[in-house]
Amino acid sequence: MRVYHTSDMQIECPDNLHSRNALDFGKGFYVTKLKEQAEKYAQRFTALGSNAYLHEYEYKPCADFKIKVFEHYDDEWLRFVCNCRRGGDDYKQYDIIEGGVANDKVFRTVDLYMSGIYTLEQALQKLIYEAPNHQLCLISQAAIDCCLKLVEITQIKSEENGQD
Repeated sequence: MRVYHTSDMQIECPDNLHSRNALDFGKGFYVTKLKEQAEKYAQRFTALGSNAYLHEYEYKPCADFKIKVFEHYDDEWLRFVCNCRRGGDDYKQYDIIEGGVANDKVFRTVDLYMSGIYTLEQALQKLIYEAPNHQLCLISQAAIDCCLKLVEITQIKSEENGQD
């Protein structure tokens, strides 16, 4: 399967060391199978005048790794994401985690749940209307090294003027 990663720098050898903490699925190297999603993410860099690079990798999961897949925005996904965003380490029991992204709209619901304004039931009721997008987090360096192979790096031009 082809997967994509966007960054402000070229990444020929991905690692899990440069990831930020407290992300949806913990600290790891994030990719998506949705090219459009990765291209849209590039706007975060180009809008600030930075370079943006779209990385295309071939992803082949290995049976040797512990993989967790969240098929839907459900109570298990919500609790897991909240734990990770609070700095918890539940994610460390897996090598690879796949599921929906807590994008801006979804994150508002997650944030209201985390702050105690929404109950679990209220949050889940809001999330059922959201179509999951996609993220794949490779947590262990062994999984990154085994499952990802760089195919191509393309510089994304700014939409405003077609310039770098």
